[in-house]
Amino acid sequence: MEDGMRQDALKTALAAIEAVLPENAVRKAIKSPAFSERLALSGRIYLAAIGKAAWRMAKASVDVLGPVVERGVVLTKYGHSLGPIPGLEIIEAGHPLPDENTLLGTAKILEMMKGFSPEDTVLFLVSGGGSALFEKPLPGVSLEELISVTGDLLASGANIVEINMIRKRLSSVKGGRFALAAAPAHVFSVVLSDVLGDRLDSIASGPAHPDNSMVREALAIVDKYGLSLPPGVLEALRQETPRRVPNVSTIIAGSGKGLCEAAMEEIASRGYTPLLMTTTLDCEAREAGAFLAALAREIRESGNPLKPPCALVFGGETVVRLRGRGKGGRNQELALAAAQGIAEMKNTVVLSVGSDGTDGPTDAAGGIVDGTTRDALATLGMNLEAYLNDNDSYNALEACGSLIRTGPTGTNVNDLTILLCR
Repeated sequence: MEDGMRQDALKTALAAIEAVLPENAVRKAIKSPAFSERLALSGRIYLAAIGKAAWRMAKASVDVLGPVVERGVVLTKYGHSLGPIPGLEIIEAGHPLPDENTLLGTAKILEMMKGFSPEDTVLFLVSGGGSALFEKPLPGVSLEELISVTGDLLASGANIVEINMIRKRLSSVKGGRFALAAAPAHVFSVVLSDVLGDRLDSIASGPAHPDNSMVREALAIVDKYGLSLPPGVLEALRQETPRRVPNVSTIIAGSGKGLCEAAMEEIASRGYTPLLMTTTLDCEAREAGAFLAALAREIRESGNPLKPPCALVFGGETVVRLRGRGKGGRNQELALAAAQGIAEMKNTVVLSVGSDGTDGPTDAAGGIVDGTTRDALATLGMNLEAYLNDNDSYNALEACGSLIRTGPTGTNVNDLTILLCR
C-alpha cells in the first residue's frame, strides 16, 4: 500500500509543479491590457529577468513579443539555463550566496538601462532566488561582507522576510533602488512569488517595489540573531530605503497558493479527500515534520480533521536551524522529522518538496517518507535521531531511497508538503 501511496504523493507533487511553470503565467501577464498600453507608446522594450525561473520567463516573453524586445539580460542560477534565447544575454551566477558572476550580470543589466526615455519600458521578470542572483553592494559594503552576512542569516534560522530585510539595505538594486535607476523608463514587473503572503517588498528583496521596513526593524534582526557586523555594513543598515517608486506596474503571475490548489485537484483525482491546511507554513522544518506526524496520529485516532483516505496539503517555506555539520535542506529535514513521528504507522506518507527542484545546497528537491522509514534506517545501522540532530537529512534519506530528485524545474513558488493517509 505504501508504495502506491508514495507514487500518488510524488505524481501529485510533479503535476502541481507542472501547473505553475512560468510560461503560461508570463504569457498571460504580457498579453494583459496594462502591458498592451505600454506597447502602444511605441517606445523601446528591454528585458531583464532575475531568479531561478528567469530563463523560462524570458523565453516565454520573447516567444510572444519577438523582435519588439530590443535586447535583454537573463540572470539565473547555475544549471538553470536551457540554452540560447535570441537577442538575450544569459548569465548564470551563485545561489544562495552571490558571487562574482552575480555582480557581472547585475552590471550588465544596469548598463543596458542607460539613456532611457519616458516612453521606454523595462519588462522586469522576477522569481525566487533573485535576492542572491541580482546584486550590487552599496558603497562601503564588499561582496565578501555581503556573503558573510547572508551566510550567517541562512544558518541562524531567520525567515526569508528577515533575511531580505537585511539584504535589501546593503544593496544598490534592492528595496526599490533598481526601479529608480531605470527612470525615466517605466518598469513593468512580472513576479513569481516565493514569499509567504506575496510581499512585493520581500520577493527578490523588492528591486522594483518601495521598502516597507524601517531601520529599527533591521537593527532588531541583527540583535535577535546575534550578528557581528563590520562598520560599513552597520552604516548601510542605518540608511533609509526608498518609500516611493512611481515608475512601476506589477503583476503577480504565480504563487504558492496556485501550487497548493493544483496539488489539491490532482490528489482528489486519485481518490483522496483533500484539505488545504495553510499556504504560509513558516516554522522550523523539524517542528513542521513533528506537527505533520501529530496530525497523522490524530487522523488515525479520531478521524479529525478528515477521515482516510485523505490528504492534508501545506504550502510555505520552513527554515533550518543549523546545529550539526550534515548535509540537507528544509524539505528533507521536514520529511526526516516526520518519519520519526509516523514510525510503524501503516498507510501513511509524508512528502515535502521545493517547487524549484533544489532543496538547500543539494541536488535533491526534497524527501518522501512513510511508516517504514525509521526501521529501514535502523536496519542499515543508522539512527534517525542522530542524523536529524546533525542536520544530515540528505544522507539519511539517500540511504533508504527517500530522496526526491527532479532537477531544476524552472519555477520557484515556495514548497509543497503533503500528508497522505489511507
